[in-house]
Amino acid sequence: MRCPICHREVLWAGNAFRPFCSERCQLIDLDHWLSERYRISTLPEPEDKNCAAEEIGPEDKGRSG
Repeated sequence: MRCPICHREVLWAGNAFRPFCSERCQLIDLDHWLSERYRISTLPEPEDKNCAAEEIGPEDKGRSG
């Protein structure tokens, strides 16, 4: 296995920092998360058609024009 930060070969057995090769690479990865360099992409949510209806109060529904 390779370290996700520096790409050096990582020994799995007895390595307290796995999947990283060292504490340094582990902290670099943590910094990437904290500074929002890593992002989990999601699909955009479709606009809810009921949003506009919810914004209009019950007293406004009977009005026209």
